Amino acid sequence: MVTDRTAPAEAGALAAEVEELLEPAEADGVFRDTRECGGGLLLGALLLISPPTPRPKTDTR
Repeated sequence: MVTDRTAPAEAGALAAEVEELLEPAEADGVFRDTRECGGGLLLGALLLISPPTPRPKTDTR
């Protein structure tokens, strides 16, 4: 019977890779300022509730 001697090493590397994917390290320096988020949200809301651009009137008689 032939045994594969590389399987345990590959399984260990695969297990470590799966663990990294399940628990990724947090990115350094990615923090959100509450005022910036609030300002962006307010700007987005104002753009959504603003009236549409008027269209030119066509004369169809």
